[in-house]
Amino acid sequence: MNKFSKIVNTKGKKGDTMIWNKWTQFYFHLPIFLRLLFSVCLLMLLFGYLIHIIEPNHFPTTFDGIWWAFVTGSTVGYGDYVPLSFVGKFVGILLILAGGGLVTFYMATVSAGTIKHEKNLTEGKISYKGSNHTILIGWNERTKQLIQMFKEHHLQTDTVLIDHTLNKVSYQNHRIHFIHGQPTSDEILKKANIEQATFIIITADPSLTEEEADRQTILNIIAARGNNSNVHIISEILTEVQRKNAIRAGSNVILRSNNFMSSLLYQSLFQKDIQIIDIIAKTLEEQQFCTKLIDDHLLEHEFYYCAQHYLHDGKWLIGLIREGEMILHPSFSLKTQKDDKLIYLKAMAE
Repeated sequence: MNKFSKIVNTKGKKGDTMIWNKWTQFYFHLPIFLRLLFSVCLLMLLFGYLIHIIEPNHFPTTFDGIWWAFVTGSTVGYGDYVPLSFVGKFVGILLILAGGGLVTFYMATVSAGTIKHEKNLTEGKISYKGSNHTILIGWNERTKQLIQMFKEHHLQTDTVLIDHTLNKVSYQNHRIHFIHGQPTSDEILKKANIEQATFIIITADPSLTEEEADRQTILNIIAARGNNSNVHIISEILTEVQRKNAIRAGSNVILRSNNFMSSLLYQSLFQKDIQIIDIIAKTLEEQQFCTKLIDDHLLEHEFYYCAQHYLHDGKWLIGLIREGEMILHPSFSLKTQKDDKLIYLKAMAE
C-alpha cells in the first residue's frame, strides 16, 4: 500500500469516526422518551427484516415481518404470524428477551414522564410556549376573581400566572399556566413568554405595606416593560404619590384601588336599603366600558341625539372625553365637537 492510499484510508476512518460521534451526540441529546421510541422502532425493524430473510415463504414481505416483531415484542401475540424453522424460533426468543423488556421500559418511562411533567406543571417549572396571552402577576383574591370572570365570559386568551409565594397551582382546577418565581427576574418573565404576551396585569401584594407594595409594583412594571416594549400593562397602585412613577415606569393603565374603595364607601353613606357596592359590582361584571372617537355624522349634534343613536345599537352612552377632560352624564343639550371621544356601556357578551 502506497503513501497516498494510507492517507485516504486514515481520512476515511476519521470521517467515519466523526459521523459516528455526531450521531451518538445527537442520539443522547434527545429526550429519553424519543430515545426509547427510536430504539424500539429500530429494534422491531431489524427483527422484522431478519425474520423475512430467514423465512421468506412464511413472511412474504418485510412489513409482515415488522408486524410480527411488534406484536411479539409487545407480548400481544396475535398468532397470525409464527416462525416455523429453528433459526426463526431462535430469533423469536431473542426478540422476546430484548424487545419485551425494552417495550415495557418504554411504557414505564412514558408513564413516569407524563406524571413528572404534570408535577412540574403544577409546581410552576414548565415554560409557556403559546402567544397572545395574558400574564397575571400576584396570586390574591383579585386575580382569583379575574380568572373566574375570564372563564364565565369565555375570554379567548390563555392566562399565565407568575407568583413566588405559591408552591403549586393545579392546572386542572384553575386552567391557568403557573410560573413559580419572582416577576422581576428576566428568566422568569421569559419562561412566561412575555415577548409574545398581549396584556400584563400587575396587582398589589397584600402581604406588604402600601408603600412597599407600590415600590414592588413599579419594579414589576420596569421588568415587564424592559422585556416587551409593546405589551399593554395594567397595574394596581395604592398610593397617589406613586401613580406618576408607575406611568414613568411604563404602565399603560393605572388602577387606584384605594380611591375606588373610598368612592364606594362615600356612596354607601347615602344608601340605607340598597347595597351600592352590589350594584356597581354587577355593572362591572356584566357591562363593558368602551370609548370611541365620535363619528362624523354625529358632529355638532346634541348629546341627547347621540344617546338615542347609541341606544338603537344596545349601547348606553354615559359621557365623553374632550381635550383630556372626562365629562360624565353631561347636559343633554351639550353639542359634540371634533375629536370628542364618546364613553358608553355595552353588554359583556357582545
